[in-house]
Amino acid sequence: MTEAVRASVVTIEAHLPFLDTLADRLAAMAGPDPLALSRMTVLLPTRRACRALAEAFLRAGNGRPLLLPRLRPVGDLDLDELAFLPDEADAEGLDLPPAIPELDRLLLLAARVQIWDPHIPPGQATMLARALARFLDEAQTEGAGFEQLAAVVPQDLAKHWQDVLEFLRIVTEHWPGILGEHGALDPADRRNRLLVAQTERWKANPPPSDLVIAAGLTGGFPALSGLMEVVARLPTGTVVLPGLDRAASPEIWAAIREDPGHPQHLIARFLDRLEIEPTGVPTWEARGLAAGPEGRLALIGKALLPAPLTEQWRQPGVLEPSATKRFRRLDCAGPQEEAQVIALLLRHSLEQRDGATAALVTPDRALARRVAAELRRWHIEIDDSAGVPLNKTPPGVFLRLLLDLVDQAAAPVPLLAALKHPLAAGGLVPEDFRREVRALERAALRGVRPAPGLDGIRRVLKPDAQRQRDFVERLRHRLRPLIAAMTSTDLPLTTLVEAHIAAAESLAESAHEAGARRLWNGEAGEVASTFIADLLAAARGFTVRAGSDYPALFESVLAGPVVRPRFGSHPRLFIWGLLEARLQRADLMILGGLNEGTWPGDPAEDPWMSRPMRKNFGIAPPERRIGVSAHDFVQACGAPEVVLTRAARVAGTPTLPSRWLLRLETVLRAAGQETALTHERRALIWQAALDRGLERIPVTAPAPRPPVEARPRQLSVTAIETWMRDPYAIYARHVLKLKALEPLDAEPEARERGVLIHRALDKFVSAFPGALPGDAEARLLDLGREAFGALLSRPGIWAFWWPRFERIARWFLEQERERRGLLTALVSETSGSRVFAAPQGHFELKAKADRIERRGDGLVIVDYKTGTVPRESAVARGLAPQLPLEAAIAEAGGFAEVPAAPVTALEYWRLSGLAVPGEVKCIAEGAAARNLLAAALAGLQELVARFDDPGTPYRAVPVARNAPRYSDYEHLERVKEWRATEVVDEA
Repeated sequence: MTEAVRASVVTIEAHLPFLDTLADRLAAMAGPDPLALSRMTVLLPTRRACRALAEAFLRAGNGRPLLLPRLRPVGDLDLDELAFLPDEADAEGLDLPPAIPELDRLLLLAARVQIWDPHIPPGQATMLARALARFLDEAQTEGAGFEQLAAVVPQDLAKHWQDVLEFLRIVTEHWPGILGEHGALDPADRRNRLLVAQTERWKANPPPSDLVIAAGLTGGFPALSGLMEVVARLPTGTVVLPGLDRAASPEIWAAIREDPGHPQHLIARFLDRLEIEPTGVPTWEARGLAAGPEGRLALIGKALLPAPLTEQWRQPGVLEPSATKRFRRLDCAGPQEEAQVIALLLRHSLEQRDGATAALVTPDRALARRVAAELRRWHIEIDDSAGVPLNKTPPGVFLRLLLDLVDQAAAPVPLLAALKHPLAAGGLVPEDFRREVRALERAALRGVRPAPGLDGIRRVLKPDAQRQRDFVERLRHRLRPLIAAMTSTDLPLTTLVEAHIAAAESLAESAHEAGARRLWNGEAGEVASTFIADLLAAARGFTVRAGSDYPALFESVLAGPVVRPRFGSHPRLFIWGLLEARLQRADLMILGGLNEGTWPGDPAEDPWMSRPMRKNFGIAPPERRIGVSAHDFVQACGAPEVVLTRAARVAGTPTLPSRWLLRLETVLRAAGQETALTHERRALIWQAALDRGLERIPVTAPAPRPPVEARPRQLSVTAIETWMRDPYAIYARHVLKLKALEPLDAEPEARERGVLIHRALDKFVSAFPGALPGDAEARLLDLGREAFGALLSRPGIWAFWWPRFERIARWFLEQERERRGLLTALVSETSGSRVFAAPQGHFELKAKADRIERRGDGLVIVDYKTGTVPRESAVARGLAPQLPLEAAIAEAGGFAEVPAAPVTALEYWRLSGLAVPGEVKCIAEGAAARNLLAAALAGLQELVARFDDPGTPYRAVPVARNAPRYSDYEHLERVKEWRATEVVDEA
C-alpha cells in the first residue's frame, strides 16, 4: 500500500475532545477561504454527532457565522441509528423505495405471526414481531443471506430448532413479498443500499477536490466498512478513527483481533482490511483544548488487555503520576444514593470556572431519571438526550391507565389511577373532578372490591348517594365507546384505536378546554399525537379477534417512541446515553451505573439462534456489543476529570461491579495503589449530609395535651386496652376524629372474617337460646352462608375460609350440647355500659359482649377470638382488661338483657378452624375472676383520673414492650424515627 493511502487514515486519541479537535483541524485545512468548509463532506456515526460537530465549529469560530461542511450521519452498529441522508445519491438518480415505517413493519409482521399460529394473542404477536424485526435488521446489516438458514439448522438438530426455522419462514419467504406489495424496504437494507451506492459512485468518480472525511466511525458491518475503505483511498478522503491505541504492542494487537469484546477490536479489523499497522497511523491534535491525562489511558489500556494477556498484570510496573489524577471511583449504597451523589457533582461543577461543562453518561435510564429529579431540588432542568419513553410521559401513561381501567372492569385501583391522573377532568373543572373522585372513593371503592364494572360500583352505593350515582353515569357516558369496543370481537384495530382516543379525549375534557387540546399539548402530547396518527395508518387491515387483547397490543407498540425535550434545559449540564455520548466530551464526565449487567449490559438473548448458528449465519457474536460499549467507556475516560459511580445494592440485592472496574482495581492493586481511585470521598460525605441534614434535628415522641373538654368521656372496653398501650391512638381517634380508611381492593382479612363468624354464631344463638334443634349443624351452616353472603363466590373465601367455618361450627355445637344443660339463660352480642364518677365529670364505659351465660352460681362472660388470644400475663398485668371490664358492667346490671349477678368465670373461645378448630381458655373463675374485675375497674378509674388532668399528655407508646401489635396511627406517631433518636442519645 502506498504512503498516500496510509496517510489517509488518522486518529484523534482518546484524551482529546474528538469533535472539537476535528473542527479545529478542518477549519485549519479550510484556511482563509470562507467557502472551503462548505465544500467538505463529513460522515459521522449519528445525527447527534452531526449536531455536536456543528456546535464544535461554532465554538472554534467564537460564534462567528460559518458555512459548515455537509454533515451526514451514516449510522453505526446501533440499530437505533439506521440513518443515511441520501442527498447526493438521490441527485445522481438513485431510485430506492422508502424505508417502511416501524409501526407498519411491526403490525405486518405481527399479522404474519398470527397467521402462523392463530392462538398467539396480538400483544405477544407484536413482541415476537419486534424480535423478528430486530433479527431482520441484524441480518441485513451484516449482509447475511436468508438462503443460508436451512444450512444453519441441520436436520439432526433438536426439533426446537426445526420449529424455529419453520417460524423464520415469515421473514425468509413471506416478508419480501409483503415489502414488495407496500413498495418499501427494510431500514437496514435501504441504508446498506445507499452506502453501497455511495461507495460505488466514489469508486467510479472520485471527488476531484472536495474533501471527504469519515470521522468517528469504526466500521463493523460490510457496507459501512466498504464506504470507509473507499474514503480512505480517495485522493481527497481521510478516515479519522476515534481513540486508536497506538502504544499497544504487536502481541497485544494480535490478541485484540481475536477478542470481539475489546474496545479496539473493530478498529483492528478495519486497519487489517486496509493492511495498515496501528503504529503507522498518524494523529490529529489541536492546541488550546482541554485534554485528559495520557497516563490515564495507559492505565485503562493495561486494565482492558485481552484475557490471554492478563498475566502481564503480574509484571512489575510503575504507573505514570497522571494515571489517577482527577480520576475517582465512588461506590454508593444504592441507586438513590448514587443519583444524589451524581446530582451533587453536577451541581458542584457549576461553581467551578466559568463555562465548565459536566455530563452524566449512563445506559441506565432509571438512574438518569433519578438524577434529573434530584437536580430539580436546585431548580436545574437537565437535558437527558436519550429522552423519555412515550409510555412514561403524562399522555402515554394516561392512555395506558384508561385501557387498564376498562380491561379490569373498573376495579378500584386502576379506576382511581386513571381518574386521579392530572389529565382526567370528565367535563368538569379539574379541581371539582378530583373532589368527585375522592367522594366516590370513600363511598364505594374502599374495602372489599365491588362487583365488576360501573354497575357493580353503583350497587354498593347507599340509597342517598345520588351525587356519586350521577358521577358514575358521567364516567359511563365518556367511557362507553371504549367499553363497547373492548367487549366486542373481530374488530378492526382502527376501530379500537379510534374508540380509545375518543374515550381519552372525552375523559380529558374540562369545563373550559377541549379534551384533544389538553391531551395532545406540549412536547409529549405532540409525540403521542404523531404516534396515534402513525398507528391508525399502520392499523389498516389488522383485525383483533377479541377487544380484550387490545391493551397488551397497545402497550407493546407504545414502548418504542421517545420524547426528547427541545429547549429549557441547562446549557452546561447533560445526561447522555451511550449512543448520544459517542464522540462528545465535557470537562467533567461522570460514568454512572457501572455494574455488571448495566454497563456493560448483558448480551441480548437471541430467541432464534444459538451462538454457533449465528456464527455460521454470518451474524456477529453478542460480545461485539460489549466491545462497542467498552470503546465508549474508554473514550469517556479521556475527559479532563472523570468520576466512576456504581450502586452496591439494587432493590436490596448486592450487585457486581462492572468488569472494567474490577480490572482497574486489579491493575492498581498490582501497582500498590489500590486506593488511588477511592481515597477521595468528599461527594459521598456531601450525599450523607444531604440525606440526613447538616444538623441532626432531634425527634421526640408526640405528646399532645388537648383541653379536658376535648378529651373523650366514653370509651369501649377494647379502647381501654389501646388507651393503656398507646394513648396517642385514642387522641387521634377520639379527639382529632381521625379514622383509618380501608385499603383499596381489599381482600377480607382476619378482622372481617371475625365479624362474619361472630354474626353467624350470634344469629344461631339468638334463634335457639334454649334447646338445640335436631338439625343444628345444617341450621348453623345456613346462617353462615347467609353471613358470608356474596363473599362465598370468591375462590379464596370458598377454598380457605368456608372449610374453617365448617370445622368451627361442628366444634361450637359440641360445646353447646355440653353446656346448654347447665344454663338458665344465654344472651349473645348484647350491648351495655357503666357510668362512674371521675374528677372532670362522669365517664361511661361501653361494651358489646359476644356471649353471656347465666348459670345457677352466676354469670360466665365469653369472648370469641378468631385471632390471637391475649396472654395470661397480659391479663394478669391489666393490659388485656376486656373481659374483666365486661364483667364489671355485668355485675352492675349494665347489660339490659342480663340482670345483675356475680360473675363466676371469664373465658376466651379461640375459633381457628384449623386442626384444633376451637379451644376454651378460662382465664379466671370464682374469686380470681372477681379479683380481676375489681383490679380492672380500679385501674380504669385511676386511668380516667390521670387523663382528666390537663397536664397529662397522650403519649405515643409510652412503654415499648407494651406496644400494640398493630395501630392505624403508627405513621402519625413516627415511632421508628423518635425511638431511633432515643437509642442514639442513650448510646
